[in-house]
Amino acid sequence: MQPVNLAFECFGEQHDGTPLLILHGFFASARNWRAIAKQLAQKRRVYVLDIRNHGASPHHPQMDYPAMAADVLGFLDKLQQEKVDLLGHSMGGKIAMYCALQQPQRLGKLIVVDISPVSYDYNMDNTVNALQSLPLNELNNRKQAEDWLAQAITGLSERQFLLQNLLFADGQYRWRVNLDYFQQNAQYIVAFPDFSSHIGYPPAVLFLVGEQSAYLKRGAVYRLFPAAVIKQIPGAGHWLHVDAPQLFFQAVDDWLAES
Repeated sequence: MQPVNLAFECFGEQHDGTPLLILHGFFASARNWRAIAKQLAQKRRVYVLDIRNHGASPHHPQMDYPAMAADVLGFLDKLQQEKVDLLGHSMGGKIAMYCALQQPQRLGKLIVVDISPVSYDYNMDNTVNALQSLPLNELNNRKQAEDWLAQAITGLSERQFLLQNLLFADGQYRWRVNLDYFQQNAQYIVAFPDFSSHIGYPPAVLFLVGEQSAYLKRGAVYRLFPAAVIKQIPGAGHWLHVDAPQLFFQAVDDWLAES
């Protein structure tokens, strides 16, 4: 499997300690993690990756967890970094778990944010179809795009999040992401590879979950990560780092600081 060269942002000075990689979720990008990365970079080097088909990374028709994990491990090889701490949110959390289960020797600390190693019964067709239906040639401003999406995507914060992928260049709006690839691969994003015969990942792993989120499946977590430490962030939903940034930062910083 040939990995793609991932775009990334880097924060902090080079330290003797283990660097941290941050992996974002579906429809997000490195830019969504800048604020947290800058805080965490006070004590360590932090790399925030754009997963394939997101942000400034190349587009590719294959977007499943083996492929995305290969990209991340390929990034480590290019850095000539044998071991990193790894934090992944949502889709990025699944990539992180896949890396841990396949190549545990490459990981120091592991933090999984509001996701479990399971296949979810969640259909993304409504979201992708709504974005594909947006009449890009008719838009004069981003407010028009937001209003157009309101009927299919009722949550304002969700619309604003998704519209971060809408770019204006050369007098024309266009999508930063390849929506056709997203639609073709949505089934793999909500799924998780079968590790039923795998012995699991013995080291302790921090699972951070939002108090108002329903993504945590404790049985599945403990089956593959028997030493998991599950910590709930009060008042937060699925986007913990946005809903409760200081509590989220403190939980991550404390875990990374433990010997």
